[in-house]
Amino acid sequence: MTTTPQLPILTAEPPAILRLSPLLRELQDRTPLCKVRTPAGDEAWLVTRHAELKELLLDERLGRSHPDPASAPRYVKNPFFDLLITDDDPDTARKVHAETRTVLTPHFSARRVRDLKPRVAALAEAVLESFTAQGPPADLHAHFSVPFSLRVLCELIGVPATEQQRLTALLHRMGGLDDRQSVTEGQQDLFGYLGELADRKRADPGDDVISRLCASEVAPERIGPLSAGLLFAGLDSVASHIDLGVILLATDAERRAAVLRDAELMSQAVEEVLRSAKAGGSVLPRYAAADVELAGVTIRAGDLVLLDFTLANFDRQVFDRPEEFDPTRSPNPHLTFGYGMWHCVGAPLARLELKTAYNLLLSRLPGLRLETRVDELRLLGGQLSGGLTELPVTW
Repeated sequence: MTTTPQLPILTAEPPAILRLSPLLRELQDRTPLCKVRTPAGDEAWLVTRHAELKELLLDERLGRSHPDPASAPRYVKNPFFDLLITDDDPDTARKVHAETRTVLTPHFSARRVRDLKPRVAALAEAVLESFTAQGPPADLHAHFSVPFSLRVLCELIGVPATEQQRLTALLHRMGGLDDRQSVTEGQQDLFGYLGELADRKRADPGDDVISRLCASEVAPERIGPLSAGLLFAGLDSVASHIDLGVILLATDAERRAAVLRDAELMSQAVEEVLRSAKAGGSVLPRYAAADVELAGVTIRAGDLVLLDFTLANFDRQVFDRPEEFDPTRSPNPHLTFGYGMWHCVGAPLARLELKTAYNLLLSRLPGLRLETRVDELRLLGGQLSGGLTELPVTW
């Protein structure tokens, strides 16, 4: 009689801040692909290393399609992720994905982002003024990182400033993992709001993403989910990296002075924050449309594959002393933004936001420091986003 070995269990509990969990380190050291049990209780393949992750990100046999979406294995139980699972023919799904990127990429191109630089700087100044008016101590997460990220993203996408708080509440409701009814209702409300906004854009278009989607061949019913995906991905991830970058840069006086003196070093520091700030947990769930042989194992058609961009950034075969934060690290081939057809179209904007935030905060608030120890900070639990609950600072 044989017994099936117990699979390593991934949880939705928030990890330790700025540290790779012992379980993920063990799995990465053991094998590049590991069968695990997801937070939803299903089996999946976790890709732990850099080379294999890059290879799979280029493999067209992986995508969002599953022949039976209702019974497909899940990473987490959340209606928002369920929206991403389709029963489309894999070739059709790839075509739709490519067409969507073609529509969106011009609004996030390097040239477009350069043109946005003065506006992003002005938004950062306005948020900083409001933040400092409260006087120290203050919560950097709630009163700078989130509102700055929100204002930049909403302006680009086309959400009026007067409606941004409403949007934040809707996004928050969709992010929960343990209240399906609330998430489902929030999803309906969010798509309803974005559909209404798209109707207004058709009548009075602007230079923004939703207007561009309305003028494209994208089906009207897809505009809400596409816009929601951009907002959900861009808001929490940028705000979280602003928080964690401040922790890494502001708590070391020599490091802070060095990045402020040297623009190139600041750019390198941004890349190192992107590489090291989130130590695993940024998972992109995908399904195999056909059998895939890789690293001595067979991923079967229909299997769930977890592409963890941030775990690969700690691969010792690629990064020397990966647990160490090194602003001078070069080269720095991190995969935080994905790769190939799954590379984040918003990467140039995110880099600009981070550089703008760090320069402004470190130069204008030279006494900026944490009000609590790093090990006392807490990450959100029960949410798809993994940001801090708060970041108390003084100056």
